[in-house]
Amino acid sequence: MQVSSLNEVKIYSLSCGKSLPEWLSDRKKRALQKKDVDVRRRIELIQDFEMPTVCTTIKVSKDGQYILATGTYKPRVRCYDTYQLSLKFERCLDSEVVTFETLSDDYSKIVFLHNDRYVEFHSQSGFYYKTRIPKFGRDFSYHYPSCDLYFVGASSEVYRLNLEQGRYLNPLQTDAAENNVCDINSVHGLFATGTIEGRVECWDPRTRGRVGVLDCALSSVTADSEINSLPTISALKFNGALTMAVGTSTGQVLLYDLRSDKPLLVKDHQYGLPIKSVHFQDSLDLILSADSRIIKMWNKNSGKIFTSLEPEHDLNDVCLYPSSGMLLTANEAPKMGIYYIPVLGPAPRWCSFLDNLTEELEENPESTVYDDYKFVTKKDLENLGLTHLIGSPFLRAYMHGFFVDIRLYHKVKLMVNPFAYEEYRKDKIRQKIEETRAQRVQLKKLPKVNKELALKLIEEEEEKQKSTWKKKVKSLPNILTDDRFKIMFENPDFQVDEESEEFRLLNPLVSKISEKRKKKLRLLEQQELHGKEEEEEPEGKPSDAESSESSDDEKDWVAEVRKQRRLLQQEEKVKRQEQLREDQQTVLKPQFYEIKAGEEFRSFKDSATKQKLMNKTLEDRLKLEAKNGTLSVSDTTVGSKQLTFTLKKSEQQKKQQEAEKLHRQERKAVRRSAGHLRSRPRRGRPFH
Repeated sequence: MQVSSLNEVKIYSLSCGKSLPEWLSDRKKRALQKKDVDVRRRIELIQDFEMPTVCTTIKVSKDGQYILATGTYKPRVRCYDTYQLSLKFERCLDSEVVTFETLSDDYSKIVFLHNDRYVEFHSQSGFYYKTRIPKFGRDFSYHYPSCDLYFVGASSEVYRLNLEQGRYLNPLQTDAAENNVCDINSVHGLFATGTIEGRVECWDPRTRGRVGVLDCALSSVTADSEINSLPTISALKFNGALTMAVGTSTGQVLLYDLRSDKPLLVKDHQYGLPIKSVHFQDSLDLILSADSRIIKMWNKNSGKIFTSLEPEHDLNDVCLYPSSGMLLTANEAPKMGIYYIPVLGPAPRWCSFLDNLTEELEENPESTVYDDYKFVTKKDLENLGLTHLIGSPFLRAYMHGFFVDIRLYHKVKLMVNPFAYEEYRKDKIRQKIEETRAQRVQLKKLPKVNKELALKLIEEEEEKQKSTWKKKVKSLPNILTDDRFKIMFENPDFQVDEESEEFRLLNPLVSKISEKRKKKLRLLEQQELHGKEEEEEPEGKPSDAESSESSDDEKDWVAEVRKQRRLLQQEEKVKRQEQLREDQQTVLKPQFYEIKAGEEFRSFKDSATKQKLMNKTLEDRLKLEAKNGTLSVSDTTVGSKQLTFTLKKSEQQKKQQEAEKLHRQERKAVRRSAGHLRSRPRRGRPFH
């Protein structure tokens, strides 16, 4: 049994331990149990709780007595009786199972959806009936009031198979190209299907009409998430009458209230893997969401992580045993996972001894699979010269290789490579030498920029390491090893200026400490130049001197601050005197200003008066304009005041108006002279 803890939540792995090959006889298994302590101490909660190669789906019957699992290879279904803690039956199938569902409380009515479009029905005695759906199916749900099976898959239609009439009904036509998952609410019977476009369509089975559409793809994209493709719906689960959880292919879980089209909460797994399954744990208000790598348990109200579980192999399906703290997983491995979390609830009735057992068990290291056998390929056999043993009892064929006894493997390897022990011995000697070198005093390699700051951080790190030996202190990341601050010790622009006023006032005692560090820096530079391998330890000060220094820190700090302020005042006074001398020596030259085109320069006095006028309040400006005659105030019929402003004309505008007036006078004079000439009689002979 393996015990892990996260956020003070203990998780017991009941399937962890050494497993034995199936092809071993019972006699050899009993012999191994007598010899091997790990085999004898392992906990086998349910006998033969595994698949030949891979387990794809796992579910618990409604009465909690039977655990059903499908796997490969060959495709099969296994039913385990929890009351007997053993295998009830095993049935081989024609093709792999996509998903299945138990229609009864026990295993007497089971429906399997295969990957070759077949739907297979099993009764208590075995195979009962097989039919086919038009398109490849991906998920299905059973509607108990109408006895309808709803199939979704690689089609825009939702196929309905009525089990009472034994025939297909008219399908539901969705707006999606394909549908991935579906679920039916057990309270009011609402049917929901998740599409590849990232939408969830909700249908009423009574009227066979769509009642709502949720765009989950748009809601799953947040400011922190990085999306490379369109999120599709990969998991769907109802809880109660109004709550629904939706899992996407990009690793987000969205929690909805059916009365709103906006999610209440968006939880990101941060792995970018499709969500495989979603389950609700009502006693602690938790949601269990799983992808192929991790199972996360988080609070459905706040989204705060409760605990997480990361199995050794990839996950295909997760099943939460009802009203208990047991978790069952289908993995990409022969073994099916059994985990017990006491915080979630008590152990099931058929394994109530786990409550007492988990209190006494300690954490044990996880052992590897088949420790007494070595897996070798055909190429390995050729290198060892054991190809003539193929077909004999010494080699057991398995997948693309063979299993061989580990003792035989070591004997043959020693005969083929007699110098293997010498190489092993040299490696061990080399490791011992490296360990002794690590215990020596290592030379400190300081960066080129901010050497004193780096030395200060190294000393602080050494002090922290010494303190952690005495008491547990939470370790913080070091700036020297952090890539975010790497440029501070490489770029000369980040060099700390110790002569600046801010640095000297903030670090009043830096002068004394920097002298010690400069001595260390000179010592380290000399050691690097001479290439010494070992560094002599400087003699430490007596404890009395250290205590006296620590007691006088406050007095030294006050005195040093006053001293630094006096020095800064003297430096500032010297700078002012130098600036005054430079001003006296310099000869002021006249400065010329350029006026923009179209503007007339009057004097600097006008700009000053304008600036003064703008700084005055509105009341003062109104009084001044009324005094100059540019403002008139009158009463209106309504009873309020009316202000009329007369804008002053500039000199340029006055000149322009005078020029226009003169131009108009000239044109009038020209018109008069032209009219006078027309009124005169013509002289000369008439024209015939």
